[in-house]
Amino acid sequence: MMVGNNVSHSKRRTKRRFLPNLFDKKFYLAEEERFVRIRVSAAGIRNINKMGLNKALKEAKAKGYISSY
Repeated sequence: MMVGNNVSHSKRRTKRRFLPNLFDKKFYLAEEERFVRIRVSAAGIRNINKMGLNKALKEAKAKGYISSY
C-alpha cells in the first residue's frame, strides 16, 4: 500500500491510499488434478498466464511470498 494525495483542480490536497488490485481467483493445478484458490493481483494473474501456474507458485515460494505449496 502506498499513500499519496488527491489533488483537486484548485490544487487542494487530501490524503488517499493506493491499494493493490487484488482478486480471489481459482486456478486448476494440473499436476495435482485439483483447483486452488489464490488471492492474487492483476499483475500476478498475467504472470501466471505467461509462466504457468506451477512455475509461478514455485517462484513465489522461493521469493518468500507464500509460505506453503
